Amino acid sequence: MAPLPDGFSYAEWNATYNGLSFGIAAMGSATIFFWLQLPNVTKSYRTALTITGIVTLIATYHYIRIFNSWSEAFTVASKDGGDYEVTLTGAPFNDGYRYVDWLLTVPLLLIELILVMKLPQAETVSLSWKLGLASALMVALGYPGEIQEDLSVRWFWWCFSMIPFCYVVFTLAVGLAEATSKQPSPAAASLASAARYLTVFSWLTYPFVYMVKSVGLAGPAATMYEQVGYSIADVMAKAVFGVLIWALAAEKSAVEESGKLLPN
Repeated sequence: MAPLPDGFSYAEWNATYNGLSFGIAAMGSATIFFWLQLPNVTKSYRTALTITGIVTLIATYHYIRIFNSWSEAFTVASKDGGDYEVTLTGAPFNDGYRYVDWLLTVPLLLIELILVMKLPQAETVSLSWKLGLASALMVALGYPGEIQEDLSVRWFWWCFSMIPFCYVVFTLAVGLAEATSKQPSPAAASLASAARYLTVFSWLTYPFVYMVKSVGLAGPAATMYEQVGYSIADVMAKAVFGVLIWALAAEKSAVEESGKLLPN
């Protein structure tokens, strides 16, 4: 929990406010959609889709907490019908909710992808442990730098968190390529590939947003870019990724059901 800088313009405050609101709406809507779709996939994929909804539910809760904390940290008022003025109330803005969210949801994101790909059981268990622990370590190593104003300390922890980050990204981009090619239909293989690469793409945005305060930006502008950047990345990595997981589960369910209906 770092102190907020003074001097926010209404545009900067409002952009962050809207970014957090977008996060709540996207995650909440996605949660309802995923769980409503559970009866439409076979039992083999319901665990993956359930986890997908749990991920967005956890994210919804934490976005509400971040949004409330942001709102309580400011007073926004217009004097005599003029421009809005933004002032700090003195209440702390707790951005630590993001890291609690990531510590819970990032491993689950990877596990749901592994489950929906329906790999052999031994490989599923092994990859789930390896990627889950690596992603949790990545988040844990990033937090000490996030709460620091000293740029050298931020860079130190950024470099350390990139070690497990690179391992996870390499596994997604290269390690799962063979499993993707073995999906039961071209559409399923395409969706599995899209889910992998969307994860890689969305994850690549996080280190850059993390570095916003380390490349010359400071004050309200840096805070705004950080909050909006993380919100967009979260929606891609959780809600949009979840839609691909649902589509893959639905496609594989349809393929398996059609196979059962074929005459022997």
